[in-house]
Amino acid sequence: MAAPSQPQKSTHDVIVIGAGIQGSFTAYHLAQRHKDTLLLEQFLLPHSRGSSHGQSRIIRSAYPQEYYSRMMPESFRLWQQLEAETGTTLYRQTGLVVLGPPGEPELEACRRSLGVDEVLDAAALAQCFPGFRLQAGQVAVLDNTAGVLFADRALRAVQEVFRRHGGTLRDGEKVLRIEPGATVTVTTTAGVYKAPRLIITAGAWTGAFVEQLGLHLPLQPLRIDICYWREKQPGSGVSPCFLTLGLSQVPHGIYGLPSIEYPGLMKVCHHHGSPTDPEKRDQAPSSAPRPDITILSSFISSYLPGLETQPAVMETCLYTNTPDGDFILDRHPKFSNIVIGAGFSGHGFKLAPVVGKLLCELSLGEEPSHSTVHFAITRFPGVLGAA
Repeated sequence: MAAPSQPQKSTHDVIVIGAGIQGSFTAYHLAQRHKDTLLLEQFLLPHSRGSSHGQSRIIRSAYPQEYYSRMMPESFRLWQQLEAETGTTLYRQTGLVVLGPPGEPELEACRRSLGVDEVLDAAALAQCFPGFRLQAGQVAVLDNTAGVLFADRALRAVQEVFRRHGGTLRDGEKVLRIEPGATVTVTTTAGVYKAPRLIITAGAWTGAFVEQLGLHLPLQPLRIDICYWREKQPGSGVSPCFLTLGLSQVPHGIYGLPSIEYPGLMKVCHHHGSPTDPEKRDQAPSSAPRPDITILSSFISSYLPGLETQPAVMETCLYTNTPDGDFILDRHPKFSNIVIGAGFSGHGFKLAPVVGKLLCELSLGEEPSHSTVHFAITRFPGVLGAA
């Protein structure tokens, strides 16, 4: 006999595990295709335990990798579609400054992806954005399409449309077991669900799920410090978003967003963190010196003189990194009705509408609308073990 907490309807067309931005957009596309879709989330919504919380993310056209820059026009279009569907503003155009040494290969690739010839030197950049101080000999590329996505608002919006199209979202249900087969069985803390298709978009928890399925993906969860820095004078910060490429003193790059979330505080973060267990991420951090803060303070002293050099507010987020920084969007090599979306490496939020569409297409056995060759599981040797 079914337990009282088990939902009456236990069979669906597709089950999606993980209701962050990637899983929510995947479910959104499936529901729009009239698939009976169950979206499972282990935590009660809203929560700050994963990678999709917080108020802001950068969206940009500039990308060093051509396969991402080719996806961005559709991503912008789908974000605008979601705005129209919900009557909610999800994007603010601010522009983006990409800065680094002249001739730096990734910076040049960004310039080509934008189709612009011009690079700005220190004087030209200061004229456009007085709060920025480029170092001698460095250059910047301007992406006028770029801006800020309102992340929390966006996650709520996509889940709202998913439900409106008949989707079922069950939060506070931790997945305990996945049994593969022609029909996949998913057991949670509250019920047992069956579907011919399963999609796993569980962020930092994905590695543990796919281990059950004999797959050893090289996914590394990182604990990231999200830092906000006070403007010395109101309005003395920088108005566009920015990111660095190829600076020798910043091996993983730095990015920043204008003071939108907290008035008078600019968000400036190191695009890197420390390895963590996602189950322990919210434990109090060690009192030991944090090298990321030292790197950021030094950068701010040199490049953003309008900001104080110690963070006023610090929050945390999770990245789940692959060794090459590219996503995993692929079918399980042994169970073709199980699809995996993982390893978004701190740059996946802006692309979530397209990622969700690709995972939907893979799950339905369709030819993906963008090439997924760079996102294949087989690029990592030795991932398939014994289930």
